[in-house]
Amino acid sequence: MPASTLESAAPDSSPHAFAGLTPECVLDAMHEAGFHCDGRLLALNSYENRVYQLGMDDGPPIIAKFYRPHRWTDEAILEEHAFVSELHALEIPVVPALVSAEGRSLLAHQGFHFAVFPRQGGRAPELDQADTRKWLGRFIGRIHATGAQQRYLHRANLDLNSFGHEPRTYLLAQQCIPADLVAAYTSVSNLVLDGVARCYERAGEVAMIRLHGDCHLGNVLWTDAGPHFVDFDDSRMGPAIQDLWLLLSGTRAEMTAQFSDILFGYEDFAEFQPRQLHLIEALRSLRMLHYSAWLAQRWDDTAFKQAFPWFNTPRYWQDRILELREQVALMDEPPLVV
Repeated sequence: MPASTLESAAPDSSPHAFAGLTPECVLDAMHEAGFHCDGRLLALNSYENRVYQLGMDDGPPIIAKFYRPHRWTDEAILEEHAFVSELHALEIPVVPALVSAEGRSLLAHQGFHFAVFPRQGGRAPELDQADTRKWLGRFIGRIHATGAQQRYLHRANLDLNSFGHEPRTYLLAQQCIPADLVAAYTSVSNLVLDGVARCYERAGEVAMIRLHGDCHLGNVLWTDAGPHFVDFDDSRMGPAIQDLWLLLSGTRAEMTAQFSDILFGYEDFAEFQPRQLHLIEALRSLRMLHYSAWLAQRWDDTAFKQAFPWFNTPRYWQDRILELREQVALMDEPPLVV
């Protein structure tokens, strides 16, 4: 069975899993794998995993990603590596893992599993430009055309259970929500899950394909040569619209115009099922539920306490309840028309 994003809704059995990942350990791991670093090490902005930029004795810096233990199986990580390599071989702008002298992309040292990537710079794309949106649409269409050719066997699906029922069950079972807000959260999350189910019913049967999975602006870098897509760590099987709706923002009219441009480029390479538009607000709702559970499950990680100090406060849960109430109404509105 594939590993769940929430690790089967169980607490991390080693909440301080990265405590032993010292700079010396990182450098030793790289040297053992045949990457000869010059000692320069910069921790990059990452919470789920630990990611470092390392200077090399001969050549440009490289990036090392140390995977959070117990999140994905080795088979699931290797499936992601294979998918990204497949895209790269088709000259789609992604960043595949480097392969060691022994031919391995997934490496290990002192119990830590890691991968090494070439460093790719860039800036956030300017999504207020129609040409930029069309360009992104073309490349996402190519990613999806390739993603539709095979299925993941070891990675979690994006669906109502994995991103809805499991996160909600975890939050309630682990008593993450203040006692005086449990009834309100339980009620509104029930309404949200019912609303998501209705959205899926309206959408009908939707193709599940290999996705980027987390295609927000932070994972799309732009250079003079155009975009490239990074961090397929959340890649999974899901509906194509998941990689498209995260690029939309603003009013309904603005999102309609944005999506029309993205779709203009997308359909040069992949067919889009218009009924998937029923899923935009459903997927947004599931992302909200999942995000809260993700934070709760990682709360024993010091990095999370430092980065998200507002989590686990009454105000946080009050705001989430209000957001979810808004989503209940939004999911019953007509979908975008493009």
